[in-house]
Amino acid sequence: MPNVEETYDIVVVGAGHAGCEAALACARLGLETVMFTVSVDSIALMPCNPNIGGSSKGHLVRELDALGGEMGKNIDKTFIQSKMLNESKGPAVHSLRAQADKQDYTREMRRTLENTDHLTIRQAEVTEIIVEDGRLTGVKTFSGAVYHCKAAVLATGTYLKARCIYGDVSSYTGPNGLQAANHLTDSLIANGIEMYRFKTGTPARVDKRSIDFSKMEEQFGDERVVPFSFSTDPETVQKDQVSCWLTYTNEETHRIIRDNLDRSPLFSGAIEGTGPRYCPSIEDKVVKFPDKNRHQVFVEPEGLYTNEMYLGGMSSSLPEDVQYAMYRTVPGLENVKIVRNAYAIEYDCINSRQLNATLEFKNIKGLFSGGQFNGSSGYEEAAVQGFMAGVNAAMEVLGREPYVLDRSQAYIGVLIDDLVTKENHEPYRMMTSRAEYRLLLRQDNADLRLMKIGHEIGLVDDQTYERLIWKEKAIEDEMERLEKAVVGANEKVQRFLTEHDSTPLKSGSTLAELVRRPELDYFTLAELDDRRPELPYDVAEQVNINIKYAGYIKRQQQQVAQFKKLENKRLDQDFDYSEVPSLRREAVQKLNLYKPMNIGQASRISGVSPADISVLLVYLEQLRHQRR
Repeated sequence: MPNVEETYDIVVVGAGHAGCEAALACARLGLETVMFTVSVDSIALMPCNPNIGGSSKGHLVRELDALGGEMGKNIDKTFIQSKMLNESKGPAVHSLRAQADKQDYTREMRRTLENTDHLTIRQAEVTEIIVEDGRLTGVKTFSGAVYHCKAAVLATGTYLKARCIYGDVSSYTGPNGLQAANHLTDSLIANGIEMYRFKTGTPARVDKRSIDFSKMEEQFGDERVVPFSFSTDPETVQKDQVSCWLTYTNEETHRIIRDNLDRSPLFSGAIEGTGPRYCPSIEDKVVKFPDKNRHQVFVEPEGLYTNEMYLGGMSSSLPEDVQYAMYRTVPGLENVKIVRNAYAIEYDCINSRQLNATLEFKNIKGLFSGGQFNGSSGYEEAAVQGFMAGVNAAMEVLGREPYVLDRSQAYIGVLIDDLVTKENHEPYRMMTSRAEYRLLLRQDNADLRLMKIGHEIGLVDDQTYERLIWKEKAIEDEMERLEKAVVGANEKVQRFLTEHDSTPLKSGSTLAELVRRPELDYFTLAELDDRRPELPYDVAEQVNINIKYAGYIKRQQQQVAQFKKLENKRLDQDFDYSEVPSLRREAVQKLNLYKPMNIGQASRISGVSPADISVLLVYLEQLRHQRR
């Protein structure tokens, strides 16, 4: 009996956060796209924490939105609590975080996908990639069906040969007991792709009715909610929010964990995969931080229509009886009932150094990769990679130039650059400290940085783009006005300054000079500013930050200019670095392995020293003179 055979422009394997963004980007660019998932019910599933955003991750979501992605819009429709983190610190580290209604989030994203033109959803397991003469030509499913395509994006998440473990209980399933994908790994290895085995974990879900919240600290959302998406009307997200709760482990919790470490598959060797250092299990925390007598536990609702609560900060792979014992030592959880046990999950992923900065495999043309399959952790990291992989797959099919964001443009650029140039032996997590130019890469200005690129790609509509152009001009005009607007040292001004603990004036001052004072800002100065125009909050916020931090911003812009000089020195992808005399052997090996796109990327490769870069620059300069 003949097998099914179909042809599409692009195949996307996986329907998690990376797969959704990849499929939507390709379909919205007019390409016939098919997205495969082991279960249609698991589209945009949140198998771990029920939230979007958080420190540095909020930056990623806003950047994705500015480029034309969906995650920000989806969480704005489905959040149940929203909070801007780190508000006591500078604007560079402010990060939005929203608690999601898990079911709603999945349902809403599925609705969007199912109603997107040019997009087909198929429930089937992809078991093989078809490669001819170094180019991907299609994929094959478990049933034997063949789907021919011009490009494909692999976004398999944590499903490849997945194994869920707690204590001595082990089952070969994907997250939440879903079917694992057990065949694709062999096909990838057969095509020369190097695989890693990574691990992540999740805490128990417990019954809300068995929790004593009176022993916990209530955590409220923001009074005024800031939406994730630049296209969301802020008024539509002002709504009643649910509470989250904070409690702590104690010495008794830690004693139970220490006494049972021999039963933890993490420490007994039963788990082979490498876990995330920055999102450790509670066993890891107790072992690695023996001096800490308590750890935070965040008790968060999984949604409005369920009593399941998520115990953030207490992921574990300890046996079921130990889980009960340790959870019940935590204040408020003394009588807790577990709905779903905590577990660790290990899975196959790739060594991401096999990818170009476009997220295309170096040795297989037309095959792109995104998400946790690339060795990263987190929904947000996955989504932005899926989007960029989808965009670049589409650009290849359309015969257009690829899009690569550099480290000075976006957190997305930092994330992808780190993945393709650094040795990552554990799941990669985004952090603000990884971004050298974080004062410029704030979450509040993601639209100003990236929306023009989104419009150029074709995923930001003209109306949204025109609003951006207006916003840029409004910011510029208002900053110019403040630099010229002078207030005198009159009684009203002096009284205002005294009330705000600010030094009185000896002579006239511009409003911009007053904004720069630490104790004042653009908003408080409205009282002295009779000619102030009516401006939306997002414009006023940019005016305030740009004037207040002008000196720091200028310094960072100068650093970026230096960075750009190295990024603009392109390197030939076919260049043999063994031809460069005086280059250390390790540098030759690493440079020939990675084939960096430019000198900047070469300088960030592990094992390539500043001295190696100097030697390389001198050699390239000599080559240039010889060719004249």
